[in-house]
Amino acid sequence: MLHHASRLAAFAALGRRLAALTETELEDLAARARNRNAWFDLPNVRSAITGIAHLLAEPQLSRWAGRYPAEPPTPRQVGVVMAGNIPLVGFHDMLCVLLSGHTLLAKPSKDDTVLMLWIAKELTDIEPAFAERLQFVERLNAADAFIATGSDNTARYFEFYFKSRPHLIRRNRTSLAILTGRETPEELASFGADIFQYYGLGCRNVSKLYVPEGYNFVPLLDALQPWQHVLNHHKYQNNYDYNKSILLVNAVPHFDSGFLLLTEQTALVSPISVLHYSTYQQEIDLLDQLTDVAAQTQCLVSAGGRYPGSFPFGRAQSPDVSDYADGIDTMEFLAAEL
Repeated sequence: MLHHASRLAAFAALGRRLAALTETELEDLAARARNRNAWFDLPNVRSAITGIAHLLAEPQLSRWAGRYPAEPPTPRQVGVVMAGNIPLVGFHDMLCVLLSGHTLLAKPSKDDTVLMLWIAKELTDIEPAFAERLQFVERLNAADAFIATGSDNTARYFEFYFKSRPHLIRRNRTSLAILTGRETPEELASFGADIFQYYGLGCRNVSKLYVPEGYNFVPLLDALQPWQHVLNHHKYQNNYDYNKSILLVNAVPHFDSGFLLLTEQTALVSPISVLHYSTYQQEIDLLDQLTDVAAQTQCLVSAGGRYPGSFPFGRAQSPDVSDYADGIDTMEFLAAEL
């Protein structure tokens, strides 16, 4: 039997292994990943690996794991339908299922099979006993419980398909930012990572701004200039060119930095290369708007994390191990009598 202490030690060792990857290893891994998914270039793969090493760092990992039962009431087979919008986005579910003492039946996204299979092999090389508890499958018929991440449309399908067994279903969410006009150039520069890391493909990427009426966008656009290299990626540039043409043809007022388009829209989710924004008059007005969209919000960012529950600029894509997708405690779900 693979005891909790051994499981925890294996994941901590995996974190050290990831933190020690050489540049050559990263380049080889990214090249293989990009052959499957053009968005998974070296910067994105490096960011994902760095983020997972952060999740697995001691002593934070032990403190987090210590909040939950060491063993489940009854070990189960947990089927996980993984997303593939950014590299290794399914890893946190892998961590939760295996660390909690269950068996993982993983159905990775076709866009992220290379990296998920690679990290699973790294883990089983460290702790071979995990090989019996970690299976990649095409169908999840054998699962006793399910975790699935997808769009609002696929979530409805998951709810129907998995209705007879315990399940945790995640839906579309996106991330928002509050600007006041009092941010320093340094704060605005750090905000760029929240927008452009992973080319804006993640649910933790900011897609909507809330700015005061009369907000001057020039300091923001100037501070974001170091991120113009995103245009070097052909898929990002295609998105930018297409969305710019749509705005121009439809005579939609917008700001254009040369690689990012800002336009006033109520919608939370914006296309790649576009940021939506809404205005507010007073803070109470802002809080009302945020309350209205709380169920669709993955995370909120503000300068210095000054607003309650918000991340500081530059930290949206660097969650801690206890920052659960959709705010649903995965470990608590797995600790229940499934």
